[in-house]
Amino acid sequence: MGIVPLWGFQLVIAIALAFAFKLNKALVVIAANISIPPMIPLILFLSHRTGAIWMGDHAKEISFTTDITLGMMHNNFVQYVVGGITLSIAAGIGFGLLTYVLLKIFGKRTN
Repeated sequence: MGIVPLWGFQLVIAIALAFAFKLNKALVVIAANISIPPMIPLILFLSHRTGAIWMGDHAKEISFTTDITLGMMHNNFVQYVVGGITLSIAAGIGFGLLTYVLLKIFGKRTN
């Protein structure tokens, strides 16, 4: 939930989902806080690049200039949102599988 482009509501939604799926609330809060300030530029960049996959020929490139306008933001918004949702799903599946494998390898054995 920390990558989903719902800035300001990520933690609220994550806690609600933790209650709905009966997850450990403390771990959900920790995991949902991936969008801390040092990570935000990376998340925004990766979301935009991931969105380019879905946009095909209509994909926009990020121009790192100081003349950022509302028009530029409007042109890149759909690509960012689609990429952010895709990136959050991929990260969730990837880190979920990684956690599962690590727990299988290093988990407590009851023999």
